[in-house]
Amino acid sequence: MKKSLAELIGTFSLVLFGCGAASISGISTTGPAGIGLLGISFAFGLAVVVMAYAIGPVSGCHINPAITIAMLVAGKISVSDAIAYIIAQFIGATLGAGVLYLIQSGAPGFSMGQWALGSNGWGPGYLGAYSTSSAFITEAVLTFLFLLVIFKTTSRLGNSNMAGLAIGLTLVLIHLVAIPVTGTSVNPARSFGPAIFAGGLALKQLWLFIVAPIVGGIVAALFYKGVFEEKRK
Repeated sequence: MKKSLAELIGTFSLVLFGCGAASISGISTTGPAGIGLLGISFAFGLAVVVMAYAIGPVSGCHINPAITIAMLVAGKISVSDAIAYIIAQFIGATLGAGVLYLIQSGAPGFSMGQWALGSNGWGPGYLGAYSTSSAFITEAVLTFLFLLVIFKTTSRLGNSNMAGLAIGLTLVLIHLVAIPVTGTSVNPARSFGPAIFAGGLALKQLWLFIVAPIVGGIVAALFYKGVFEEKRK
């Protein structure tokens, strides 16, 4: 229960901080200029860093179903724990998006619109208007690289004290590349929460942000086990 609750809180925080930065602070308003692509990238990355050190000792701080599934494939988590983690992650993401909606709905003239609350998407009308294939490749490949960093930095030969920072900075780099293409997911739960409230195209396109990160994560797990995993002597 403690592990699942930690995952719920961690995923809740990731969505609230990351998607909140994108949908609230990422645009210019009557106050200071929006934080832009770089600021949004760091918001997601720093959310992972702080949660890694806060809940990492409890659950490992997956806060991402693609990570949990990859860990399951790599034999680093049990099936029962993986199911509990994934349920908690989706609940946490939905609650995070719900709180974000309550905050944003208090702004003058607020309307949901397409891809609201930092929802992921692609195609005409969404940021760089990239194609479906570009979106899928981006999400799958970047999730693959993300998981390789996670596997190696958390391995017995990695530096456990620095793992959270390395993983968070990797997520910053991923966002710097992927935001114009998909808004950056690499995390099915992160995409699920905002899409549930935004509806419309965000909900119709949700399938890609579930399938592509899971595919990338599974391939990373198999690659890690076949090539990089340290065998105990």
